[in-house]
Amino acid sequence: MSHGTLTITKLVLVSIFLLSMASACAKKQQPVEPRITPSLPLPTETPSLPPRRPTPTTVPEPIMPPLELLKEKQIESATLEALNRDSPLEPIFFAYDSSEISSEAQVILKQNVELLTTYRPWTITIEGHCDERGTAEYNLALGERRALAAQSYLVSLGIEAARIMAVSYGKEFPFESGQDERSWTENRRAHFIVTAK
Repeated sequence: MSHGTLTITKLVLVSIFLLSMASACAKKQQPVEPRITPSLPLPTETPSLPPRRPTPTTVPEPIMPPLELLKEKQIESATLEALNRDSPLEPIFFAYDSSEISSEAQVILKQNVELLTTYRPWTITIEGHCDERGTAEYNLALGERRALAAQSYLVSLGIEAARIMAVSYGKEFPFESGQDERSWTENRRAHFIVTAK
């Protein structure tokens, strides 16, 4: 083989090699599939604990008893004088020259019955009072009718008659000393006094 032929052969071989290399580079590379690891089962939900309460840094204020309880304790511990001065039993009022229990008076008497039911040992006196008009004798009789009407109503609501005494003062001990309609209205009443507890 001549030197020229050898050179051409070399060139052909180099060209074939370069072409094969170029075609190998030109081929699209296949993407590499990612490795899939088997998935683990999700953890089952466990019941969550309630959130922890913060520890209080201040001392809570003491709970005050309701007003009714305080009032009840004051009533129970009060002397008769103090009890009657504060007068837990409400008086009832009457129209001029009348001993009829009005609808307003009935409401008040029902409230008094609730109190007398709560405090069963109490005994009371109902005082019948009148305004200053009329004779002393007439007003004593009218005051008695008023006290007895109030007593009768309380008994009709379940209070024992033995716990109630009725008395008349007529016009002798007025609550108001004026000589006008406002004063007279205040003096026409049945007034309640706790006599024993």
